[in-house]
Amino acid sequence: MLQHSLGHRRRFARAVAATIALTSFSVLTATAQNYEGPQPPIIDVHVHGSMGAQPTAQPMCPNEPGFAASDPATQESANGWVKVACSNPIVPVPPAEYLKQVGADMKRLNVTAVVFGDAASTAKYEEAAPGRIIPGTSFNAPGRDATFLPIEQVEAAFATGKFKVMGEIGLQSRGYSPSDPSLDKYFALAEKLDIPVAIHMGTGGSGRANITMPKFRGSLGDPLLLEDLLARHPKLRVQVMHAGYPMIDNMLTLLQANSHVYVDIAGLVWSYPLVEVNRYIQRLVEAGFEDRVMYGTDLGESGWEGLMAYSISIIQNAEYLTPQQKRDILFNNAVRFYRLDPSKLAK
Repeated sequence: MLQHSLGHRRRFARAVAATIALTSFSVLTATAQNYEGPQPPIIDVHVHGSMGAQPTAQPMCPNEPGFAASDPATQESANGWVKVACSNPIVPVPPAEYLKQVGADMKRLNVTAVVFGDAASTAKYEEAAPGRIIPGTSFNAPGRDATFLPIEQVEAAFATGKFKVMGEIGLQSRGYSPSDPSLDKYFALAEKLDIPVAIHMGTGGSGRANITMPKFRGSLGDPLLLEDLLARHPKLRVQVMHAGYPMIDNMLTLLQANSHVYVDIAGLVWSYPLVEVNRYIQRLVEAGFEDRVMYGTDLGESGWEGLMAYSISIIQNAEYLTPQQKRDILFNNAVRFYRLDPSKLAK
């Protein structure tokens, strides 16, 4: 009975924290809409080139309080989030309206985004948000469990000069370590061209990777699996997507040993209990890596366009961050990692 009561109180506290965050999100959105001065610039380092909500997408309360167990003898949902009611859920936007709304958000919030996709999808983002897109593409063939593109095709894509980063590189869901020798030619190309790479490490499956991604292995998201890759390519710049969550100790070990490694907090920032999210980011910062943490959303096929403003509010309302640390996470660290000229970014 005592354990049940404690569990109930914890879930209630997490739900309250998420409600407070959603209220802050509403305030941030209203402030951005009514603010007459220039918004401080923000860089979202993790957006996907997909075009809005899939037919199964549902309204979502971010930072839901837990992940539910499931029974293989039943019809199991692909989504394991524990559902809670919230006053301001984020509603998926249909594909026909998605890019228009995302482009308006980026202008209103003064966001420049790194968008991962092929030439056609990133071009559509550039049309929706002129001057605010940094295109990236990967060597993953289409489909989560597919193979990899020929190295010649990848090199040709970067030879155009259009793409500025190699990503998102999704290996964990395909059952590969980032240091697998069979993939080394792609990273060698990135090092030769002096292009940063963005690699998915850590999170996956909203608590149901065992159902939705049969090749996914949590152990393949261990940040220390990057060590051999980094040793072979000492000039390679690496963006660890999702900050290797939840493997904080190994993430800190990698950061301490490798000064060319940065992390993004995309996906993590809105898809886990808020107390846990803040605890993870705080560990990164208080361990001395405030100059390596970058803001991101993981916007994409879900169509939850409102996540951009919501995720910004998490950083802006983090009491453990100084104003300078907030600016570093939201902007300065990405400028340094991507070697951007702030004077050339849209305002």
